Parts: sequence; C-alpha cells; structure tokens
Amino acid sequence: MLFHTRNSGAARVSAIAALAVSVALVATACSGGSTGGSGGGGEGGGGDVTVTFLPKNLGNPYFDTSSKGGKAAVEEFGGTFQEVGPSEATPDAQVSYINTATQQAVSALVVSANDPKAICDALNEARDADVKVVTFDSDTNTDCRDIFINQASAEGIAKAQVDLITEQIGDSGEIAILSAAANATNQNAWIELMKEDLAANHPNVKLVDTVYGDDDDQTSFDKTAALLQSHPNLKGIVSPTTVGIAAAARYLQTSEYKGKVAVTGLGTPNQMRDFVEDGTVTAFALWNPEDLGYLAAFAADALVKGDITGKAGDKFEAGKLGSFEVAEDGVVLLGDPTVFNKENIGDFDF
Repeated sequence: MLFHTRNSGAARVSAIAALAVSVALVATACSGGSTGGSGGGGEGGGGDVTVTFLPKNLGNPYFDTSSKGGKAAVEEFGGTFQEVGPSEATPDAQVSYINTATQQAVSALVVSANDPKAICDALNEARDADVKVVTFDSDTNTDCRDIFINQASAEGIAKAQVDLITEQIGDSGEIAILSAAANATNQNAWIELMKEDLAANHPNVKLVDTVYGDDDDQTSFDKTAALLQSHPNLKGIVSPTTVGIAAAARYLQTSEYKGKVAVTGLGTPNQMRDFVEDGTVTAFALWNPEDLGYLAAFAADALVKGDITGKAGDKFEAGKLGSFEVAEDGVVLLGDPTVFNKENIGDFDF
C-alpha cells in the first residue's frame, strides 16, 4: 500500500485547528437533512483527527446505522466526525464530496464506494493531500485506498444467502436476485459466488433473473412486482441489499404471493422485524453495520496516527471490538454474518 508521510510544523497545527472549526460549521449548517450535509451524525469530540464518512447515499437505514457506529468511535478517541453524501447511489455521485473533503484537509475519509473505479482519481488526489482513505462495505480498486473494512468474507456472505433461500424453498425451484446498483462491487462479487454455489451444490435450484433496484425503495418495489409477473413459477427472491429486501418483503406482505414466494438476503432487524413476525420473511442475514462503522473509524484513526500503514500484518485496537490485523491487500475482516429469525430478532436493535 502507498503511505503518505504527514506534514508537520506550526502551519499544519494551525490548519488543523482552523479545520476543526470549519467542519463543525459545515456539519451544523447541513444538519437539516440536505443531500450534501450531515445525515444526522453532526460533529463529535474536539480532537485533531477529523473523520468524514461518505456512504453510498444518505437516508439509507443501513448507512444511518454504520455512521452511528462511526460517530461513537470518533467520539471515543476524541476526534471530529461528519457525514456527507449524495441522495442517490450512482457511480459519480460521490466525487464532489471527496473533492470537498480534500479541500477541507480532513484527516481521513471513510467511504462505501458506489463504483470501484469512478471515484479512484478523486480518492488518490485526497491521499496525495495526506488524507487517509478507508473503504468499508463496498471497496474500490486497491490502489486508491489505504484499508478496506470488509463486513464479512465474500464467500461467507454468499453461502449464507444461498443456504437461506435453498432451505426456504425446499432446495428446488426458480429463484431471482434483486440487487442494488449494477456497478456495486460487493453485490456483484457475492452474486458470482452465489451462482457458483448454486451450480455446484443445488442442481434443482434455477436462477432465472437478476435485476437491480439501485438501492431505491420504490424502484426495488417495482422490480419485485415485475419479477413476479415475468416469472410465474418463481419460488424465491434473494436481495443482497437492505433496501431491496425490505421493498420486496413489503410487496409480498399484502399480495397474493405472501407465504408462496420466499424472500431473504441482507437486511437490518429493525427494518425486517414486522415482516419476520407476521411470517412474510422466515430468516435473513447481516453483520452489524454499527460495528462496521465503528471499526472503520478506529482504522482511520490508526492510519492518521501512524500506528498502521495498511500493510499485511499491521495490528490495531478498535475500542470495544478488540484487536484487528490487516490482511493481504489491506483488508480488515469484521466477522461472519448473523442469521436473524423469529426466535432471535427481538434481541437486536439496529
């Protein structure tokens, strides 16, 4: 990994002091919910480490939760937190926010990428300006970030979803996938692994379609309706995105397909609670996005302070989550996904 030496001296101290004020003003001015401002995170702490979270889009419950964890972590190590981002998860939508953060000379950017390549030039300009770059949830190319916080291994996530859908449909019949954006690196990797698992281990399950809801609730809802109309023998839908699974479940909940078509994938307990309790959804999976954001913030702090550089074997402490080690290609693994069902969903609140 590339490592950029931090600037030093009185000029740097003065710049950081001025930055803490400017970031606080930006966060306060944007706290009303505009697409360019804080998504409810606001500022936290007053240290010289300034961390900007840039999710795929604002107003997404999943990223609201990850940013909550990031804010808590930044407050723990005494830094300053803000969240910015676009209203829609499109490939180029994040570039202007990266450029602004670079101009503000923030210490670190924590980014969930809408596209593996589209934001790389902007991120490398930020890194050239001594901004540490941590990706989480959805990675960029390895040459335009310092560390990637992986929510779980791609193989583990894919297998969990295949196991869930095949069990729910009796390991036989037609299924479809309702994904996020067509360029989403994480979903695409999981889908390819799901296809491999289905082909190798579930010969009686046929994947008949993959559609994209662009992480938009109404689009995902409409795509669900279209899938069911186009494939009258469909027995299950897998949605590896929190927006998609909730939209699909909402469509099934009041339709003739409830109890006849299974829906599973990746969702948050609070989103999916009603659907699980009324039997629309049997089970689904996810890691804890609050922990994901929390870990990403501590990784950013470790990079800024020079405790790690992003090379394999680097180790750092992440507060209540304990110790973590950087693996090959600058990857830090949070852990395995959790399966949520009627028996355990009441134990979680995120």
